[in-house]
Amino acid sequence: MKIEIDQNSGFCFGVIHAIEIAEKYLETHQQLYCLGDIVHNNEEIARLAQLGLQIISHQEFTQLYDTTVLIRAHGEPPETYALAAQNRIKLIDATCPVVLALQKKIRKNVETSGNESLQILIFGKEGHAEVIGLVGQTQNKGVVISSLSDINKIDYTKPAALYSQTTQSLDAYAALIEAIKRQYEARGCAALFHAHDTICRLVANRSQHIREFAVRFDLVLFVSGEKSSNGLYLYELCKQANPNTYFISQLHQLKNLPFACVQSVGICGATSTPLWLMLQVGENIANMATIS
Repeated sequence: MKIEIDQNSGFCFGVIHAIEIAEKYLETHQQLYCLGDIVHNNEEIARLAQLGLQIISHQEFTQLYDTTVLIRAHGEPPETYALAAQNRIKLIDATCPVVLALQKKIRKNVETSGNESLQILIFGKEGHAEVIGLVGQTQNKGVVISSLSDINKIDYTKPAALYSQTTQSLDAYAALIEAIKRQYEARGCAALFHAHDTICRLVANRSQHIREFAVRFDLVLFVSGEKSSNGLYLYELCKQANPNTYFISQLHQLKNLPFACVQSVGICGATSTPLWLMLQVGENIANMATIS
């Protein structure tokens, strides 16, 4: 049986950066708090927990004093930094540089626009950690647009600036821009709308690659945490390209999959999927094939 792991899958730069920062700190300290899941993958979180990384909620964060807390790649709103200063919490900021640049861009737009009626629109998943951080740059006045059905939230008589969560689909963003633009044009107010290209290409380019990878195999295993938005999105693309695609998050799920008569298996994953886990999946499949 041919088994191949997609070399373009696995952690994106932002996640690698955050995990490396956590691991380096834990080389000389027994414990480090992390505000929210450092990555949406339970297997990787369990590995880091053994090193001393402790995930805390935002509610637990409010109860901390005189300690050190890691800010994950998704970023945080200004309120988090203010509370940390108030409670004498040292922050290790591992916000992804791409996300950090976007936060600054939105904040600068708000501060320099000179127009209180300006609507800051954020294309992203409502409640997602990155989106919360982005909306925070607008004094929480930003409008989250999760899909085309949300464009009725926009006041087309007022100016609007549209930004996207860095991990959104390029195609979906393009469709949203066109839909909003048509609404402004229909009212003769096209000049009031400005869209900004803020999607991370390193993540976005995985969409096309994952389709090309999936069609090459009899069976595809998509390895991802169940809470990963990027994972669920890429899995759907995999499934469309190759209907014989299966979503797994743990090794024990392999025993329930139909490997009989399969000559080739492709293993891929999300930006939150650790390479070591995909390697373990491959090794287990190889062992199963040897035994059978």
